[in-house]
Amino acid sequence: MPSSTNPDGELLVGGQALIEGVMMRSPGAYGIAVRRPDGSLALERGKVAPLAKRYPFLKLPVLRGVAVLFQSLALGLRALNFSALHAAAEGEAKPEKKTSGWAVAASMAFSLGLGVLFFLFLPLWLTQLGERWLFGPLSGLAFNLVDGGLRALFFLGYILAISRMKDIHRVFQYHGAEHKVVFNHEARLPLTVENARVQSRLHPRCGTSFLLFVLLVSIAVFALIPKEAHAAVKLGGRVLLVPLIAGLSYEVLRLTAKRRAAPIFAALVAPGLALQRITTQEPTDDMLEVAIVALEEALREDGFLPEIEPTTDLPEAAARA
Repeated sequence: MPSSTNPDGELLVGGQALIEGVMMRSPGAYGIAVRRPDGSLALERGKVAPLAKRYPFLKLPVLRGVAVLFQSLALGLRALNFSALHAAAEGEAKPEKKTSGWAVAASMAFSLGLGVLFFLFLPLWLTQLGERWLFGPLSGLAFNLVDGGLRALFFLGYILAISRMKDIHRVFQYHGAEHKVVFNHEARLPLTVENARVQSRLHPRCGTSFLLFVLLVSIAVFALIPKEAHAAVKLGGRVLLVPLIAGLSYEVLRLTAKRRAAPIFAALVAPGLALQRITTQEPTDDMLEVAIVALEEALREDGFLPEIEPTTDLPEAAARA
């Protein structure tokens, strides 16, 4: 879920569900809170300098979406590494081993490679087989619709399959906690478990909605590649067009989130919200507490909340790693 400030100056925050925890983002910082097996919290926070500050051209529409995507991927992988380390620790957390830039890059490359294979190559290959043995010659539009439909089916099947796993179900509960706390913040209510509990777990700026927009936008963008092109050209072209698709999808997500009350935009948001009924689940109160702490860490690091001195009077001890 992207974070920024909107044209009215409202502070928008976002986040990511982790293993037994949540990472929250404010415009210039992040905060991570992870529940250890002993019930205490492992915390981490830090500054996040938007790439657009260093490279002003990345403020341009579409390009800003590409920058946000890749920066979010890098930070998300680091946060997952932190959560895996502390959620799996027995008793006191082991000292964290810093993840090198090369390790993060290798992990991103591997993940992207699997994504290309499963969501780009396989649907394309099956569509070509179908054209040869089932459908007969297809028009360019029909070819892309079949290909896009297969990608959508693979994506939905993947979500449904992992949702049946116990550990993923808990991640989806933390995802719900993240959304509820973000809504709590956007409602300008005090960040409390009671205020967060009554909020919706379905948020229009969710990454799930973003991925659905990616699927829809890809159908239109991949039509730019001639249907008669060699399979290698088609696959290579699709890989090269992924940043464009991500940037366009980000713009659609921003637009629909700001104008979701209008019927046409509400219709665009509806499929993503429906899918979030799978990718988010109702959280427990202790999960909401974790998400609140993560957001407060991000806001303090960004200067939007005052610092507080640690106290032993808290019901659960929190230790910053």
